[in-house]
Amino acid sequence: MEFIPIIILVIVVIVCLSCINVVPQAKAYVVERLGGYQATWSVGIHFKMPLIDHVAKRVVLKEQVVDFAPQPVITKDNVTMRIDTVIFFQITDPKLYAYGVENPIVAIENLTATTLRNVIGELELDETLTSRETINTKMRASLDSATDPWGIKVNRVELKNIIPPAAIQDAMEKQMKAEREKRESILRSQGEKESAILVAQGKKEAAILDAEADKAAAILKAEAKKEATIREAEGQAQAIMAVQKANADGIRMLNEAGATSEVLQLKALEAFTKAADGKATKIIIPSEIQSMAGLVKSMTEIAKEN
Repeated sequence: MEFIPIIILVIVVIVCLSCINVVPQAKAYVVERLGGYQATWSVGIHFKMPLIDHVAKRVVLKEQVVDFAPQPVITKDNVTMRIDTVIFFQITDPKLYAYGVENPIVAIENLTATTLRNVIGELELDETLTSRETINTKMRASLDSATDPWGIKVNRVELKNIIPPAAIQDAMEKQMKAEREKRESILRSQGEKESAILVAQGKKEAAILDAEADKAAAILKAEAKKEATIREAEGQAQAIMAVQKANADGIRMLNEAGATSEVLQLKALEAFTKAADGKATKIIIPSEIQSMAGLVKSMTEIAKEN
C-alpha cells in the first residue's frame, strides 16, 4: 500500500506532461474539446485540458506541391490528348482545411481534372499547344476560387506535359521537318544570291579599277609625250637661236674686220649651202651671189695653174 501514492504521482506527472504541446515552425494544430472545435494553436508551447482536449489535425502551413497523373482531355476540334498538371498550394486557414472537405488532396485533384477539361474544351489543338500561359492563368483563377472555402490558396498551376496522339505527333514532326527544310532552302538560296551579288560587285570594282588604271596610264603617257615634244621644241629653238647667234657673231666680226662686199657675198653663199644641207632639190641664188661664185671659180682655177 505504500507504493500507491508513488504510482498516483507518476500517473499525474505523465498526464501533465501529455497536456503540454509544442507547435513547431510552419505548422498549426487544430484542437477539439469534447468533439467540437476549440482553438487553432500556432507556433509555441500550449496546454490542453486532460482527457477532454485533443489535437484533431496537424496542418502544414508551407507551400506544397502536388503532381497529378495525366488526365485525358478533348480539344474543341475533337482531338484527344493527355495532360498532367502540377499544383502549388498553401493552407491559409487550418480550421477550414480541417472541416471544409473530407480529403483535400483528392478534392483538388478531381477539381483540377474537371477544370482542365473545361478550359481545354474551349481551345483547338494549335491553341492548346501554344497557349500554356493562358491555360495556367485560367486554371489558377478557377481553382483558387473553388478551394477558398477549404482554407487553401492555389498559388500556381503548371501544365507539366501535353501528350497528343501518336498520329498527331507524327504529323507535327513531319510539319516541323518540312519547315526546317524550307528554311534551309531559303537560307541556301539567299546565300547563293548574296554570293552572286558579291562576285558581280567584285567584277564591277575590278573593271572600274582597270579602267582607272588604263586612264591613268594614258594620261601619264600623254603627259610624257607632251613633255618630250616640249623638250624637243625647246631644244630645236635653242639650236636655232645658237645658229642665229653664231651667224650674227660672224657678221659682226666680219664688219669689225672691215671685210669687203665680195667676202660678205661669199659668206652668204656658204649660208645658202648650209641651208640646203644636201636636202633641197632647187635653190634660187641671187644674181650678186652668182657673179661672186663665178669669180671664186676663176680664182680657184688660176690657183691650180700656178
